[in-house]
Amino acid sequence: MPTSTRPDLLLPAEPGQRALARELYALVARLPVISPHGHVDPGLLADDEPFPDPSRLLIVPDHYLTRMLFSQGVLPAELGVPTRDGSPVETDGRRIWRRFAEHWHLFRGTPSRLWLEQTLTEVFGLDARLSPQTADEVYDALAARLAEPDFRPRALFERFNIEVLATTESPLDDLSRHAKLAADGWGGPGGRVVTTFRPDNVVDLEFEDWSANVDRLGEITGEDTGTYQGYLAALRARREAFIAAGATSSDHGHLTARTLDLGADAAALFDRARRGRAEPGDTEAFQAHMLLEFARMSLDDGLVMQLHPGAVRNHNRWLHARHGRDVGGDVPQATEFVHALAPLLDAYGNDPRLRVVLYTLDEDTFTRELAPLAGGYAALVLGAPWWFLDSPEVLRRFRETVTETAGFYNTAGFVDDTRAFCSIPVRHDVARRVDAGFLARLVAEHRLPMDEAAETIVDLAYRLPKQVFKFGEKQA
Repeated sequence: MPTSTRPDLLLPAEPGQRALARELYALVARLPVISPHGHVDPGLLADDEPFPDPSRLLIVPDHYLTRMLFSQGVLPAELGVPTRDGSPVETDGRRIWRRFAEHWHLFRGTPSRLWLEQTLTEVFGLDARLSPQTADEVYDALAARLAEPDFRPRALFERFNIEVLATTESPLDDLSRHAKLAADGWGGPGGRVVTTFRPDNVVDLEFEDWSANVDRLGEITGEDTGTYQGYLAALRARREAFIAAGATSSDHGHLTARTLDLGADAAALFDRARRGRAEPGDTEAFQAHMLLEFARMSLDDGLVMQLHPGAVRNHNRWLHARHGRDVGGDVPQATEFVHALAPLLDAYGNDPRLRVVLYTLDEDTFTRELAPLAGGYAALVLGAPWWFLDSPEVLRRFRETVTETAGFYNTAGFVDDTRAFCSIPVRHDVARRVDAGFLARLVAEHRLPMDEAAETIVDLAYRLPKQVFKFGEKQA
């Protein structure tokens, strides 16, 4: 049912706390959305074409959904997920939708079900519950909505009340889609859609076609990326181009949080890798060193650093070989931060010019490592639980375990980290409801006055992400 008919979704069950949470949630329910990190295709908004059929919008690109069905024997090709070699996959949107609906019970209790149900009701105004019996009814209703002008991307962007949406591009992207958005008044510095600098494909030595990517980086910038110094100059040049296109942050998706200063050995390692002679351990060492290099660049150009460690990419090798990256074949691993970040923090952790937003896929580190680090270094801010941890339960535990040491103001607000454009307002609404419940408990326990709780929830939902990610500030 629509949230309007169940206003207490995710709010505390205890009546007194629920009443307080209602008041707090009402303060942020209609605040603009600040989406500082995600993977929406900027071409979606640049072109503003009607969405494809419901399956290609909601199922095919969403690895949260396709990986669950794959775990139960439904092949990605049966859900329309493209193959690397171009071999046939299901193209009939209705058949994909029916197959998905047949397995809807698999998502009971998951955040994926919550997000999709809320998307169907709140975004598309559908009341019918999804089931094998209602699959065609829901599909037809969605298809009818998608044919309406009010459901094109830019119209939905306005209805979602998104103030800023950050997308994520590699240094090899020509940023033409952001240029179009800027020309239309949607992008660029101070625009509503901005880019984020994600250099993984030219930093990770094991990334497919890494050396060719570095060659391409040189071609784009006119720098000699055959040398380490030319490589660094090319990265600085692309950062400048991204900042001109509105970027306020960079993003780094490394396997570990390790940082390292290789000094003069960095050039030798780079040269070894460029000649195809990388040694065991070189990949992690080079990525670790480059985090220090990027921190030094951030001191100069002002980009906020985001570090997303802990994902073992393409763990399911068959899935990667068949369908490529980002289709559900990744898994988390334990991640250590205290010693891993020491070289970076020794060098720059107390410099207020640097801002590093830390994320984790290892919930055990909230209390033991991340909160104490963020509470002790000027440069560090804690990012919201993401990916495998993006659920109401972990969002609550995050507040419970982090606040006692880092407080609220060493956190960065919520990030949706999504490719699913239509789920953005739903995910932010979930986070706001969880925060309302947590703050209501503090008020009920006489640990926080109601007026301070009211100020805090607005900060968490709106002011903090704007401040942390420098939206509204002029970049260097």
